Amino acid sequence: MRGGDEILKILAGSLRGIIGQAPFSFEDLQEIKLRTERPLLCRYQGREYGFLETGHPVETGKKVSELHQDSSGRLKGLRKVSAREVKETLEYAGNYSLYAYEEELRQGFLTVQGGHRIGLAGRAVLEDGRIRTLKQVSFLNIRLAHQVKGCAAKLLPCLYEGERVQNTLIISPPGFGKTTLLRDMIRLISNGAGGHAGVTVGVADERSELAACYQGVPQNDVGERTDVLDACPKAQGLFMLIRSMAPKVVAADEIGSDEDVLALREAAYCGCSILATAHGASLEEIREKPSLEKIYKEGIFERYVLLGRRDPDSNQVGQILEVFGGDGKAGTYHGI
Repeated sequence: MRGGDEILKILAGSLRGIIGQAPFSFEDLQEIKLRTERPLLCRYQGREYGFLETGHPVETGKKVSELHQDSSGRLKGLRKVSAREVKETLEYAGNYSLYAYEEELRQGFLTVQGGHRIGLAGRAVLEDGRIRTLKQVSFLNIRLAHQVKGCAAKLLPCLYEGERVQNTLIISPPGFGKTTLLRDMIRLISNGAGGHAGVTVGVADERSELAACYQGVPQNDVGERTDVLDACPKAQGLFMLIRSMAPKVVAADEIGSDEDVLALREAAYCGCSILATAHGASLEEIREKPSLEKIYKEGIFERYVLLGRRDPDSNQVGQILEVFGGDGKAGTYHGI
């Protein structure tokens, strides 16, 4: 693999050689999946690959060869991940001090240097009915952070009315680039672009994916005037940012709960502009979600940006399909 030293050094040594020798470029590698006693899998350029015992990658997605799949659909003949390799990788990721990451473990992920995020699954330890930590971790999902600078530039003419940033909701199914687009919107608005002055942006980064803070420092470029509240529930984070950091714009990823909606209302009433994302395949789907239906009817959002894939056979995701006005009607915006 060309590049990606930050990822290679957290993998178990035996896996490091396999991924490192694969004919992949780091820029196009999206995920590495480690499941105990299951095949080592990764997602590259939108396709899933496994590895033969020789280390040679083979595609295992829609075009799975009969040589690599039995009659029940289980993958066969592929290199499996051992419990020792999962444990070793987790120890590397936590710098052999997992006790120091108790809060992150409780939320089910670790963020490592470079902003890469490791999702965790295993045995949950409960306390008073709430998850206190995870033990016997057997499943790791390493999601590689790839910042795409400039991907939101063509949206800028849609985002402003004069010098005011319009309240904007980005809509897409999972994995279609809404977080990537939001991150670049934050960067551009914070720095100032398209003839507009930069303003203070407050980011409630509950899942540590926007700024990807590592030891408190953003690993992603989210702009010169951006303040980040990391690993804090979105609703609480937005309230805290509004009270303490005086942002002109606030941003949050994947809104949806009633608490999120209350916080967005508060931000709007305080005069802050809002940037947010939500899961959905269409604007109609957003209207049908009880919590989001309320803010749609109230007209809090002034722009809706729908992402998707124009060509079903294409691996390219994150394409802007349509930009709607606050009334839900498609508008013609320069540059889209």
